[in-house]
This record gives sequence, C-alpha cells and structure tokens, in this order.
Amino acid sequence: MKAMLEWVYQSPKGIKTSFTSEYMPAEEAMMLAEDIEKTGRAKEIAFIDEQNLKWTKKEYLKLKEEMAAEPHDITAYFDGSFDLQSMEGGAGAAVYYSQNGKKMRIRANAVLTDMTSNNEAEYASFWFLLLELEALGAKGQQVQFKGDSQVVLQQLAGEWPCYEETFQIWLDRIDKKLIEMRIQPVYRPISRKENEEADQLAGQALQKIPIRSQIQLKG
Repeated sequence: MKAMLEWVYQSPKGIKTSFTSEYMPAEEAMMLAEDIEKTGRAKEIAFIDEQNLKWTKKEYLKLKEEMAAEPHDITAYFDGSFDLQSMEGGAGAAVYYSQNGKKMRIRANAVLTDMTSNNEAEYASFWFLLLELEALGAKGQQVQFKGDSQVVLQQLAGEWPCYEETFQIWLDRIDKKLIEMRIQPVYRPISRKENEEADQLAGQALQKIPIRSQIQLKG
C-alpha cells in the first residue's frame, strides 16, 4: 500500500502554496505527514492512494487499519505449460502478500483442458491466477503481475496488438475481471529463471500432481 502526500504550506506572512510528494509506503507517508504537521505551517494535508483517491489523515489511518486485515502488497507470478499430444495445459501460480503484519505465500496449480497452443495456456494460467486472487480476497489495490510470457503481459498492458480471436477473448475476460476486482495491474515481464517457481507448478499440473499450499514466510 502506497500513498502520495499533498499539503498546503502557509508562510509567516500568509503566502500559501501547495506541494506533492512521490508515492511511498504508507508508513513512510504517515511519518512524513506527522513531521510536516510539527512545523505548524501545513494548513491541509491529504493522502492520495494509487487509485488517485484522496483521504484526510483520519480517513487514511482508518483505511490502513482495514487494509492490514486484508491481503496487500501483492506480487503474483504465473506460468503456463502445454502438451501438444493431449492438448492439455498446466497452470502455475505463486502469490506473495502481507496480511495482519505477516508475510504469506500461496502456491497452486491446475490442469487446463482444450488448449490450442502454449500461448493460450499462458492466458488461461493468468486467468487461473486471477481466480486465486479473488478467492484470497484481493481487491481495490495495485498488484504486480510477473511472468515470462512477453506476449501475454505486453498484450494485457496494451503495448502489443492482438490479432488472434482466441487470445482476444481471454484478454476481454481478464480485463473485465480486473475491473470487477478494482485491481490496478502492474505488468513485469521476467526471465524464465526468475519464474522458476510458477514454471515448476505448471509442469507438475501436466504430470497430474496437484499442488495447493498457503504458508507464513519467515523474516
């Protein structure tokens, strides 16, 4: 959870001007706001979240308390595998997040049926990841999505055009779900090595080895 500060400063001679900060973690934003208040010259201080919603300090404190009980600071990895002979795919998802002051991780996979290509398996895997986030209760926040499929991530980001009708159906479905969940996606293409965890989960799905776990991480 991050926020940007906006405040109105008034000089001893009554001159007013406004300032804004960069986005920063919520705790740092709150500490900075309290430091600014100590000057006695900040007439108005507002917190602006990543969805561009504006909050007073009192409102933002309440929001922080509510958010602490919900999954937040989410980074979600996905990968898809495909077997041409069986026309099946495997979906792998790994989700890292914070909740109630704890660092958590979910790992899950699933068999995908009636796939036509590896790229479609990648789209279906992203959809599987979204359903995992929905079940977790993730909503109304920014989420970092990471995967090694340039096609999927660049097309979701609108950077690459989509000419395949099958892929466009997946794109539309995913966009609709993101809007429904009020998630602000940040797409981060990574290397296959960096995506090893999700890749292994997808491969295990093809081998009919179901994986589902949720653990608290140390440190």
